[in-house]
Amino acid sequence: MQYKSDFRENFRLYKNLHKWNLNINVYLSSVVTALLIFWDPNAFIAKLEGIHKSKITAMFTKSLWNSFSSSTNFPTLKNDLEVDVAIIGGGITGISSAFLLSEKGLNVAVIEARKVGGGTTSHSTGNLYLTIDKILSALASKYDIETLKNVAESRAEAINFIEKNIKRFNLDCDFKRVPWYLFSENEENIQKIEDELNFGKKAGIPMESLTNNAFPVPFAKAVKLENQAYFNPMRYVQELANAISSKCAIYENTNVEKIEEKENMLKLHTTGGTVRAKFVLHATHTPKGIKLDYHTVLGPYREYGVAAKLNSDDYPQGIFWGFYGKGQKFSFRTYEREGEKRLIVVGEPHKVGQAENNTQHIKNLENYLKTHFKIEEITHRWGGQHYKPADFLPYIGKQHENSNIFLATGFSTDGLTYGTLSAMIIADTITGSKNKYAEFYEAKRHQPLKAAKEFVKENLNVAKELIKGYTVDGDDLEIAEVKPGEGRILSRDGKKMAVYKTEEGIVKVKSAVCPHMGCIVHWNDAETTWDCPCHGSRFEPTGDVLEGPAFTGLKNL
Repeated sequence: MQYKSDFRENFRLYKNLHKWNLNINVYLSSVVTALLIFWDPNAFIAKLEGIHKSKITAMFTKSLWNSFSSSTNFPTLKNDLEVDVAIIGGGITGISSAFLLSEKGLNVAVIEARKVGGGTTSHSTGNLYLTIDKILSALASKYDIETLKNVAESRAEAINFIEKNIKRFNLDCDFKRVPWYLFSENEENIQKIEDELNFGKKAGIPMESLTNNAFPVPFAKAVKLENQAYFNPMRYVQELANAISSKCAIYENTNVEKIEEKENMLKLHTTGGTVRAKFVLHATHTPKGIKLDYHTVLGPYREYGVAAKLNSDDYPQGIFWGFYGKGQKFSFRTYEREGEKRLIVVGEPHKVGQAENNTQHIKNLENYLKTHFKIEEITHRWGGQHYKPADFLPYIGKQHENSNIFLATGFSTDGLTYGTLSAMIIADTITGSKNKYAEFYEAKRHQPLKAAKEFVKENLNVAKELIKGYTVDGDDLEIAEVKPGEGRILSRDGKKMAVYKTEEGIVKVKSAVCPHMGCIVHWNDAETTWDCPCHGSRFEPTGDVLEGPAFTGLKNL
C-alpha cells in the first residue's frame, strides 16, 4: 500500500483512520500520529499494519465464553494435605466429579493448573447432544445396534444431569433446549444423512427427515432431532464450582508435577505442596505423564471456532452440522446473553502441531460465515483440543485393574457430555455403587479389532513426526532475524531451539524437545504456542506448559 507525499491525500488518510477499526491513540498521541502521517505516510502504514496484525493474532486465543464468563477466586495450594480423592483438572469433568463425590460424603480436592473452567471447557462448542461427532454410521461400522442405544441413552442421561444441576443451583449459564440438525449441502454427502436417519431409528433415537425449506443455509438432505441443548460451558463450570465450594476443596493456579503410586496411597507433588489421596482422577482431557496404553490409542486434534455479529437479527435457532465438499464438516449455532447475540461456527480439525498454517484454518471458518450469512463483524477466534479414541468410544474408569488412578479421556469433540458422564460413572465406581455404563466405557478395555485401523494410523503418524523432528533442519536464520511476535525452530550445535521473540523484541530460547516423550515442537502461528505433533502437549511461547500429557514446560538450554 503506497501513498504519495501529497498534503490532501495524507489529510484524507488521517481523517479515515477509523476504517482500520483501531484506536491509534493507544499507540501514539494524536499529535504525533498526525505528524508521522504527513512526514512519512508509508512508514506510518507499515507500523499500523503491524499493530493490526498483532491485534488479530491476539484474538485467536480468546474464546467467546471468556467474554461472557462468571468468576472464581479459589486459593492456590500452599501446604500439604490428605484427602480421599484428588482430582487433577477443574473443567467440566473435574468439577462434576467433585460435586458427586462430595455429595456421597468423600473428602475431595480439585487441583487446577490455571482457573476453574478456563481450559478445554472454555474452548468447546457449548453444544449438548446425544449423538456423537463421528456420527452414528461410523459407530455402527464397528459396533452393534445395542451399543448405539447405550451411547445415546448414556449421553441423554448426562445432558439431563446438567439440566438438573442448573435448576437445583440456579446456575446462570444460558442453558436452552433446541433441535439438532445434520445436513448435506450437496448430493455427494446425502448417503451420510440417510445412514444417520436409518441407524438413529434402529437405536430408538427419534430423528426425522426434514422436508421443508425453512433452513438457514441451502441443503440437499437433512435430519432433525428435537430436545438437544446448548449453554455457556465456562459459566456452568464456574458457577457449579462456586456452588459446591463449601463441600470440597478447590485450588487454582497449582500445577501437578509428579504422581507417585504406592500400595495404599497416591501422592501428588504440586507447585504448592504434596497431596496424599486414596484415589486420583485425571480430569485433564488426556492423562498426564507417560501412559503408553492410552497415548497410543488417542489422536490429538485441534479445531477452531469463530464468532460473529450479524447485520440482522436473523440468527438460526438450533445446532447445525453440515457436510460440504468431500465430507468436510462445519457446525454452527447461535449464542445469546443479555441481549447480545453471536453466531458461532466450528470446524477445520487437524492433528496438533501438524498444520502448515494454523491461521488459514481460522480464515476458512471466517469465509464460511461470510459466504452463508450477512456478517457485521467477526468478534472472536479461538482453538480447542480434543482426543480421538481408536475404537470410537471414550476411556472412562480405572487405568488398570489394581490401580486407584482413574482416567476420563478420548471424548473427541463430545467432551461436555462425555465429561459429565465420566463423573457419574467414576463417582459410582469409587463409592462402590453399580453404574450400568461403567463396563461399557471402561478405560482398561482392549478391543484390538475395533481399534486396529486408527491405532496403526495414529502411531505411524507419531513415528513420522518424531523422525522428521530430528532429521529435518531448523530454519536457516540467526536469532536476530526472528521477527517480533514470531516463533522459529533453529538448529545450533546439533540442538533444536524453540526461539520466540516478544513484540518488545525480547528473545526467549528454550529446548524444542517436548518433555513428554521427546518429539520436536512446532510453532502455532495463530495461537502463538509451541505444539507437540506427537501426543498433543502445548506450551506458552515462553515454554510454560499449557495442556496435554506433559507435566512440565520446555527446558532451558
